[in-house]
Amino acid sequence: MSRRVAVAGEQPYDVVIGAGVQAELGIVLAGTPKVAVVHAPPLAAAAGAAVETLQTAGVAAEAVVVPDGEAAKTAAVAAEAWEEFGRLGLTRSDAVVGIGGGAVTDLAGFLAATWTRGIRVVQVPTSLLGMVDAAVGGKTGINTGAGKNLVGAFHPPAAVLADTDLLAGLPEAEFRSGLAEVVKCGFISDGRILELLDADPTGRAGTEELIERAVRVKAQAVGEDLLDTGVREFLNYGHTLGHAIERVEDFGWRHGEAVAVGLVFAAELAGQSGLLTRAEVDRHRDLVSAMGLPTSYAGDWDRLQQVMRVDKKARGASLRFVVLDGLGGPRILTDPDQAWLDAAWAAVSGVDA
Repeated sequence: MSRRVAVAGEQPYDVVIGAGVQAELGIVLAGTPKVAVVHAPPLAAAAGAAVETLQTAGVAAEAVVVPDGEAAKTAAVAAEAWEEFGRLGLTRSDAVVGIGGGAVTDLAGFLAATWTRGIRVVQVPTSLLGMVDAAVGGKTGINTGAGKNLVGAFHPPAAVLADTDLLAGLPEAEFRSGLAEVVKCGFISDGRILELLDADPTGRAGTEELIERAVRVKAQAVGEDLLDTGVREFLNYGHTLGHAIERVEDFGWRHGEAVAVGLVFAAELAGQSGLLTRAEVDRHRDLVSAMGLPTSYAGDWDRLQQVMRVDKKARGASLRFVVLDGLGGPRILTDPDQAWLDAAWAAVSGVDA
């Protein structure tokens, strides 16, 4: 039995979670003349199955292959894909299907948002990270030399099909990376997620419930605030430092690993400012560690601060962090005291402030 989470807004849609739900592609896109199925080489089999499902439903579908991982999220790859869309003759009546992890769904959404100024996209995330975060909410984008996701568009999907069968072949490190986005939702909103992960830090015992709960947290935020000017910003908990680590490491760190360090940093920063108790700060570190995710990072603090100042969540010259005023109480902390920042950095880097 599949689970469904409705995402509200001007363009409402459902996130369908469960084994085998990719088969709903033929229903969601019935009557669509042409569909481009965007995927990376390792997912050729899943893409082939999607093409077959669509063709059986009377849709002219063809695969468009892009690089794997963050290498897909470049202007050069987008330009090549646009040329492929032109060859296929995609019009505003047509659609894109994104099959892959967060990077490919980000790219597929961006391609759909920009082709003929916007066509439908259906996301079929194949990683835990994609299912609980990247594929949901309509944020699309590519990376530049200046930072992650600085070029993009808000473009809600027509549907998200989170087929849990596709997680079977996911490497353990990638599954753990996705758990960072799940535990984030627990810290900012749903305490039951924390309880489930306390009981089973691997996240394997109740994967579908964890996915559903994390998606519900995100759905509530994006349904109210698609354009990321209010409550949706709280979903960026742990991401300000996390994105900076990814950029400084030239995306050599997995997204969830970088966010995991960012969560611990944000908790330490909230502790410095008096918003979290020592026990609440330690709960972040202890749970993230139990999940097998990193809690420390030794890098160039000056460089990281420079990168954080051009993060897409920054406003002018101000540094802005999502922090917690008690567990489940997210808020924005703007231009925190440098001594607090340095102390939080010392706590995650092992370098004295």
